[in-house]
Amino acid sequence: MTVEVLQVETGSRETESSFREGLSSPRNNDMSKDNLILPKDFPELQNDTFLRAARGEETEHVPVWCMRQAGRYLPEFRESRAGKDFFETCRSPETCCELTLQPLRRFPFDAAIIFSDILVVPQALGMDVQMVAGKGPTFPEPLKEPEDLQRLRVKVDVNAELGYVFKAITLTRHGTEGKVPLIGFTGAPWTLMSYMIEGGGSSTHSKAKRWLYRHPEASHMLLKMLTDVIVEYLLGQVAAGAQALQVFESHAGILGPEEGQDVPMIVFAKDAHYALEDLSQSHYEVVGLDWTIDPRSARERTRGKVSLQGNMDPCALYAPKECISDIVKKMLEGFGTRGYIANLGHGLYPDMDPENSFFPGYCTTYSELIQTKPEENPDMDQVPQEKCVPE
Repeated sequence: MTVEVLQVETGSRETESSFREGLSSPRNNDMSKDNLILPKDFPELQNDTFLRAARGEETEHVPVWCMRQAGRYLPEFRESRAGKDFFETCRSPETCCELTLQPLRRFPFDAAIIFSDILVVPQALGMDVQMVAGKGPTFPEPLKEPEDLQRLRVKVDVNAELGYVFKAITLTRHGTEGKVPLIGFTGAPWTLMSYMIEGGGSSTHSKAKRWLYRHPEASHMLLKMLTDVIVEYLLGQVAAGAQALQVFESHAGILGPEEGQDVPMIVFAKDAHYALEDLSQSHYEVVGLDWTIDPRSARERTRGKVSLQGNMDPCALYAPKECISDIVKKMLEGFGTRGYIANLGHGLYPDMDPENSFFPGYCTTYSELIQTKPEENPDMDQVPQEKCVPE
């Protein structure tokens, strides 16, 4: 399966102040009314920097967004979710819209990503998934043998089972008021298969890999069932208003090069540095990178076939302000400014301090300085030296 980054409605960039002031709250603007839930008459997009970078076009600055930018590190996020079940939250379009907009009010991100979870797809197939405090996602009855596939829905009505995600996307697309593009997403088949068999997170994924070796036909059947639902799910997201799509293959590093041949290619394959050349030929516009890949090496190995996204170590955000500045500068110099989207190499962690998040601003500032000739920009001499960057 291949899913390309999709884009519509190009326009110009607005100032950061008007950007933050203009973002709507679904509650304050009565956005739950039927006329605003319809996927049509969306506001004109004012900042298409992210979409142009995804296509490899020149941009005024390097666009930036963060995986898990709507998350527990924000006090307003924790307040909005207080006392609510996680998947109950995912099934509320109004709440998902609000959580998606929250980080945009704080930071000058160039894209929003809808608040949801990759495990809504196994739920659509009929599996029970619970978010257990202190443990994470849990499947009370995981798949143990091929016979268990009979428990899954053979024909999934994606609109009926996942329509709440589509409504959240439409509501949020209106709620952003055209300030930035909206990204939809899904988990890739192998990652979802692993969760469904392991029953939750795993350090070895031995149960899921056991299926690959001992039950290859059943494994292919399960992967195909997941792929069929995922394709329809992503098409539904685009119809609902998503302007870009990201596919998360969180467990790609568990598969070796030979095993990965039967796993659909994805946009963000964590730890899949061995497959970078293959990913660059997978018909995606953008390949996301984790922090273990050197930016210059990634450019050389992908040979300009795709735009790249990433890849600062999320833990670098624990560093002092001056060190974050140095790390961002080195990252941007490694990737260059064309065909590049600044991001972290994984998601933001819950204990990160939002008041200490200088990452988005530094990305924009340094990319603008790098794109300016030194004689035209005397401020370039003021860029800090790389004193804090680990070798």
